[in-house]
Amino acid sequence: MGKVYDLEDRTLRFAQDTIAYVNRLPRTITNLEIAHQLAKSGPSVGANYREANDALGRKDFFMHLRISRKEAKESAYWFQLSQPLPGQDTERVRLVDEATQLMKIFGFRINVI
Repeated sequence: MGKVYDLEDRTLRFAQDTIAYVNRLPRTITNLEIAHQLAKSGPSVGANYREANDALGRKDFFMHLRISRKEAKESAYWFQLSQPLPGQDTERVRLVDEATQLMKIFGFRINVI
C-alpha cells in the first residue's frame, strides 16, 4: 500500500485491505472467529474517524477518535492471532503495521488537540 495522507482515504483502504485479507484466510474454527472480529474492527476504524469529522461538538469528536484508536489497536491484535495461508504472512505483517500506525496517529491527534 502506498502512502495515503488523507485519513479518510487511508482508513477506507485499511478497511478494504482488512476485508480482502479476511476473505483469504483459511476457514479453520479459530480463523472463523478471528475473521468475524476483524470484519468488525477493521472497517470500524474509518467509520468512527468519519463520524469524528462530522462531530456535533468537541466531546463527540474526541469520543469517535478514541473509538478509532481502540478499533485500530484491536485490529492489530486480531491480525497477530490470525493464521494465514503460507505466503500470506507478509500481508498480515503489513496490516499489523498499518493498524499500529493508525492507532498512533489517532492517539497523537487526541493528545495534541
